[in-house]
Amino acid sequence: MNADPKVNFDNLENAFASKTDAEINQAYLLFKAIGMPVLVKYGGKLAELSLEYHLPVKGLIRSTIFQQFCGGEDIKDCTKTIAKLSKYGVGSILDYSVEGKEEEKEFDHSCEEILATIQRAKGDINIPFSVFKTTGLARFALLEKYSSGDALTAEEKIEFQRVEDRVNKICELGYKLQVRVFIDAEESWIQKAIDDLSMMMMHRYNKEKVVIYNTIQFYRHDRLAFLKKSFDAAIQDNFYLGIKLVRGAYMEKERERAKVKGYPSPIQPDKKSSDKDYNEALKFCVDHIDRMAICAGTHNEASSQYLAQLMDEKGIAVNDDRIYFSQLLGMSDHISFNLAKAGYKVAKYLPYGPVAAVLPYLNRRAQENTSISGQMGRELSLLVAEKKRRKKI
Repeated sequence: MNADPKVNFDNLENAFASKTDAEINQAYLLFKAIGMPVLVKYGGKLAELSLEYHLPVKGLIRSTIFQQFCGGEDIKDCTKTIAKLSKYGVGSILDYSVEGKEEEKEFDHSCEEILATIQRAKGDINIPFSVFKTTGLARFALLEKYSSGDALTAEEKIEFQRVEDRVNKICELGYKLQVRVFIDAEESWIQKAIDDLSMMMMHRYNKEKVVIYNTIQFYRHDRLAFLKKSFDAAIQDNFYLGIKLVRGAYMEKERERAKVKGYPSPIQPDKKSSDKDYNEALKFCVDHIDRMAICAGTHNEASSQYLAQLMDEKGIAVNDDRIYFSQLLGMSDHISFNLAKAGYKVAKYLPYGPVAAVLPYLNRRAQENTSISGQMGRELSLLVAEKKRRKKI
């Protein structure tokens, strides 16, 4: 690592410039609560049941965990957050975070909502990307069967074609309106379907530059090789490769499924291996940036610093539009705001949707935070340090 870091992630004044004292205190209390395993284990289910039985908890949820991690209940509701982030040079990625649907009409509704995020982003420099999960547009079981290599029935082939049509409709609009689109990664046993659709869309719409991005999860031990294979395909078929690099969000579920079903776990043996592959992938992408565009979606300070260092070594401008950094709303503000202050391209994921409908997302966010090594302690320690800093002013 370069002894002279490009960005100082310890600058608390920059990190929390957008937050009032009240917001700092609320975030502190929330992360302290999320650090309690019992509350995280049972709190999500309790909240779901409370809403199901119309108990008066929606206001409490909205003013606490929802406010911390979500932009609003609809696109218009996100306007205030988008404007607030833009004041500090941080972009927004509208992410319709309603999950777990199974009906065709629900998939069509999700598709229309994602198209609306692209329309909202058109011509707005403060919304550089749109994003979607393929499971918002397709039955999980269908993606799983396709990914397993089992032959689809005639009816399933027609159903999968509808999925492809929805994905194409989104990517085509992104191409027409010049709004870049992330296709998120999901569980390994449905990922082949997502990868195939992503490669198809990149081949179709990334002929002149990157509009469509696939997402690679480097907590999987096979993904560095997959990145290089994807790049080779882009060169061979003459399109530009768009990649969002993340570590991953389904680690515990992946290991448990592999154990139950008796197949080798796709997950890296340890965090060090995941970090190594992630950083190697960053170097590979920067080395080939003339045929790529990337987004480093990470809460890891060392990897963010390493990418800044690679850009410096290659003489790539900090505001080069081919390289973005991204973090989730409500987390790692010390990375997002300090990078933006230094001139780098940064965007926060802004999940949105009705409070009851995004509870699965919020519950997963809380569970992930408790399982990420050191994440909770880091967030809390920064908030404590900022509270102390403000008292001295």
